[in-house]
Amino acid sequence: MNTQTFRYKYIPVDGLSIFYREAGEPGRQTILLLNGVPNASGAFQELMNDLKEEFHLIAPDFPGFGNSEAPDKTRYDYSFHNLSVTIEHFMDQLGLQHSHVYALGYGGPIAFRIALRRPKLFASFILQNSNAYEEGLGPAMHDAAPYLSNRNSETEKLVKPLLTLDGIKLFFLNGAKDQQAVNPDHYHDALYYLSRPGQQDIQLDLLYDYRNNLAEYPKWQQWLKTTQPRMLLVWGRNDVFFPVSAAEAIKRDVPGAELHVYDTSHLALEEFHLEIAKNIHAFLNN
Repeated sequence: MNTQTFRYKYIPVDGLSIFYREAGEPGRQTILLLNGVPNASGAFQELMNDLKEEFHLIAPDFPGFGNSEAPDKTRYDYSFHNLSVTIEHFMDQLGLQHSHVYALGYGGPIAFRIALRRPKLFASFILQNSNAYEEGLGPAMHDAAPYLSNRNSETEKLVKPLLTLDGIKLFFLNGAKDQQAVNPDHYHDALYYLSRPGQQDIQLDLLYDYRNNLAEYPKWQQWLKTTQPRMLLVWGRNDVFFPVSAAEAIKRDVPGAELHVYDTSHLALEEFHLEIAKNIHAFLNN
């Protein structure tokens, strides 16, 4: 493979067409990059470009996200458990063993689920603005709490705005150090994907399923304490979903975790992908 070139591929997994980005040479250390809302694997394009000379990088879109197939929810159960099973099978089909995982946002619950089922599958963990602790829930997640506890037409009104342009901008711009450094193409592209037919139902189902992540938090916390995984934390301090308190809680239970905090939003890669790439280089080559 020409390491200067990205490849954009599809592979059948569990009867679904799964899209993924690939860069770098397969013989090198592999990093699996996982993200869901609002911009799926597109969140990693610039970071992958930063890292492709030294690492092998694979970034899939989950079912229902980005360029992957989005079957009707009568055909596919949009739950974090089911997404994690599909991504695990995706890894098996590509022969990814002992790879590193970079988990952002929804990618965290998926990576934690896979790690608990197969403890030796991941060599190390790079977490960005994901969460495993009640104290790590930011104001936007607290605002969604009525929906998570009692889904109905009234509580849906609290969370549907997240699928509008203003809601998507919360991920990109709220808390950004310099909003002019954030490419507006990125949040308009995210809006396009999240506005396709059936997307509102898919995303509302998955957000409602986040209540099952909350129920899993104690298991993930115990796993962190018991296994003390090799871990790098790179965090947007001002995230309204999972602020820096989420990273601090992880570091409390995994004291050896390396923490870097940036004065930015949920999507820290928008402003600080070069700095985070340097963090990753140092971490994986240590």
